[in-house]
Amino acid sequence: MNIRRRPPNPSIKVANLEYAIPHVDEEPNNILEKIIWQKDKEIEVSRQKVPLDKLKSKILDLPRPRSFIKSLRNSSNHPALIAEIKKASPSKGVIREDFNPVEIAKAYSEGGATCLSVLTEKNFFLGGFDILTSVRKAVDIPLLCKDFVISPYQIYQARAAGADAVLLIAAILSDQDLAYLQKIAFKLELSVLVEVHNASELKRVFEIGSFSLVGINNRDLKTFHTDLATTENLAKEFAKDFSENEIILVSESGLFTRSDLNRVKAVGARAVLVGESLMKQGDIRKGISQLLKE
Repeated sequence: MNIRRRPPNPSIKVANLEYAIPHVDEEPNNILEKIIWQKDKEIEVSRQKVPLDKLKSKILDLPRPRSFIKSLRNSSNHPALIAEIKKASPSKGVIREDFNPVEIAKAYSEGGATCLSVLTEKNFFLGGFDILTSVRKAVDIPLLCKDFVISPYQIYQARAAGADAVLLIAAILSDQDLAYLQKIAFKLELSVLVEVHNASELKRVFEIGSFSLVGINNRDLKTFHTDLATTENLAKEFAKDFSENEIILVSESGLFTRSDLNRVKAVGARAVLVGESLMKQGDIRKGISQLLKE
């Protein structure tokens, strides 16, 4: 793990004066670190508004989650499509001005998407758990809660909002955290998509074991540059590991055309996660049709 998770020491008041213990590096080093620092604060606010016990009580009456992994394995599309609902991103700003998540979800589902990914990060991607809840009511296919998960509390939030799967990002989590958060997700019967960006992260994931769904993100989360060669190189280097452990490989980011899908399919990608290119389509159903057409 090479992303610092903790922000500088907070200020404290002593005799009506405010002090902060000096910190050698008070500014985040990159956009990912900035997001994580903000996420710490966001979780604390959410805990104050909705305690964990209240979230747990909400979950008790919910139906069992849909099988995200089974849906990908049984998809008639090759590779299966995880279509993403995303209003904005730090690198692109607002992607879709006429953002109606319910209508977008319906278009994705009717257009042939196997599963959906819903951004719930609100400060940098303008998402939210309210969006996930509204999408859950609108469609019946499996939903991935896509966020920067660093606490078990967020997994309970995802389950309470109707998610069937959660994202864990290896770059921001230690091995111990990955294993523990996976355990919490499995306890709630949620699938886990663990995301990697390089060989060292992928090696860590394989060593931890028990992950059935691994996403290779073609976007460098520090620079936000995308390159499909990331999937190609890692899929080839770890082909034996994916095959022997029957792990579903998902290629994420930088996928815009059918030729892009064919490129990652050729190295073993069983599914793709596509957001920006579809979100920019005037006719989303037509956009999916063109993307999936072989």
